[in-house]
Amino acid sequence: MAQMNLIDTFSEFKELKNIDRPTMMSVLEDVFRATLLKIHGTDENYDIIINVDKGDFEIWRNREVVADKDFEDPNTQIPLSEARKIEDDYEIGEDVTDEVKMEDFGRRTILALRQNLTNKILELERDSIYNKYKERLDEIVTGEVYQIWKKEILVLDDEGNELILPREDQIPSDFFRKGDTLRAVVSKVEMRNGNPLIIISRTSTMFLERLFEMEVPEIFDGLITIQKIARMPGERAKVAVESYDDRVDPVGACVGMKGSRIHGIVRELRNENIDVINYTSNIQLFIQRALSPAKVNNVALKDDFRADVYLDPDQVSLAIGKNGYNIKLASQLTGYEIDVYREVGEDEEDVDIVEFSDEIDEWVIQQLKAIGLDTAKAVLELTREDLLSRTDLEEETVDNVIKVLKSEFE
Repeated sequence: MAQMNLIDTFSEFKELKNIDRPTMMSVLEDVFRATLLKIHGTDENYDIIINVDKGDFEIWRNREVVADKDFEDPNTQIPLSEARKIEDDYEIGEDVTDEVKMEDFGRRTILALRQNLTNKILELERDSIYNKYKERLDEIVTGEVYQIWKKEILVLDDEGNELILPREDQIPSDFFRKGDTLRAVVSKVEMRNGNPLIIISRTSTMFLERLFEMEVPEIFDGLITIQKIARMPGERAKVAVESYDDRVDPVGACVGMKGSRIHGIVRELRNENIDVINYTSNIQLFIQRALSPAKVNNVALKDDFRADVYLDPDQVSLAIGKNGYNIKLASQLTGYEIDVYREVGEDEEDVDIVEFSDEIDEWVIQQLKAIGLDTAKAVLELTREDLLSRTDLEEETVDNVIKVLKSEFE
């Protein structure tokens, strides 16, 4: 029975896919030798044969034949009289080899050996999973949703290993059911309380980059390089690409014929809008491209990575974008804090918002300027609801601003 219990443990070990054959054999032998050393004080006279294919093992003991009067150590020696009961032609100095049965160890020792073996198996399996995913950092993995909790989702890969998708690494519009298949990028791998913790992410910029590599062969082959990515998961992303081959249009290649390539990425990211632009080391031109679809008239670079951007009045809202996403992403992509200004024609009568500082608090003026509203008409062109949604101002404050500005033109 003890032999069968150990074989069961061994069989479980044999089935583990993450552990290679040499490591498996080495660990099993180490466990058995540690037990022999504890019992007899030495393991040098034992041969351990492990049969990986059958899932079993044999232990053979080698003892030297000595004269009966010289017999001292039953572990390493065997009296001549006893040896000749096995074979009658044994002589002093020869070796006798016999198989050691598990029953000879005793029940308590066998239980300890089994526990030790199980612990080694689990430890090896954990280390193997950790090393495997450590090498797969920033790679896309596919798994099946196994359990959904409030703060995270438990995902199983094709080998049954557990992956964690935290709430903050899920796209806001993500919705999964148990059994669904999902894709994400491996973002963090660490050991926690002796167990591997593999964190995956769908909000990482690396996830978007890997999706482009999968959908655009020119990126995978190195003809096109993704230089920078700025992303607000589930809402909008900007990707700056560059080609080292003048014959390859990087933006066209990424978008594909009639958007065939970009559509696959957009669907995976829950209809996230993706702007692909040509990268350039010319910062002013790069800022202009980053603010697309708005058309920029002029860019003035300032100290401390700030830039003043001037646009026609009808382009300001495009530059800022819904909830300010466009200008925020352009700032992230270029590394410059961007301030947007309306260019007013000579025949267009308007007043700078700063001129109303005696009637409107300075902090309110700064909030309006932060979203590109630097003149009275720029503010009045927006509805009351737009002003409330784009700023953190209270209704009463917005109403007061509109009243003050309207009075200027009455």
